[in-house]
Amino acid sequence: MHRFPVQLRYGDQDPNGHINNVKFIQFLEEARVRLGLLPLESGAGSPGSFRDLTGDRTSTYVARQEIEYLAPLLHGDEPVWVDVWVTRVGSTSLTYGFRLADETGGSVYAYAEAVMVQVDSAEGRPVPLTDAQQEVLQGWMGDPVPFRTPVTAGRGN
Repeated sequence: MHRFPVQLRYGDQDPNGHINNVKFIQFLEEARVRLGLLPLESGAGSPGSFRDLTGDRTSTYVARQEIEYLAPLLHGDEPVWVDVWVTRVGSTSLTYGFRLADETGGSVYAYAEAVMVQVDSAEGRPVPLTDAQQEVLQGWMGDPVPFRTPVTAGRGN
């Protein structure tokens, strides 16, 4: 699991006085991007970052996101911490798990999951993850997201 602090801004609040739910999606995006830019360990495909492994030939699209809000997040001086890990690696896609919490992890504000699909930048069609990409992603594997309510994939309750 990797942890990234995200500084809250006054403008992230909504009229209810807490951080707006839409901002949570941006926090997930920021953590995903920062994870992709981290330097890879030697022997993990090639030097550089995970983004370097994808090159210019591919893009990564969000296919699905699920968030379970657990507690209001209030604006303050301290950042919210976004934990990110991989929960599944497929042939052309992967799933990230997220936890938004305070620095100690004592207050958890949300759990989330995002399915990402790698596509050919020119044609927009899914393309397989390379062996080097899969090796890195396997190293980032963690437990399934501990949603309180099982994910229904659009089937409702």
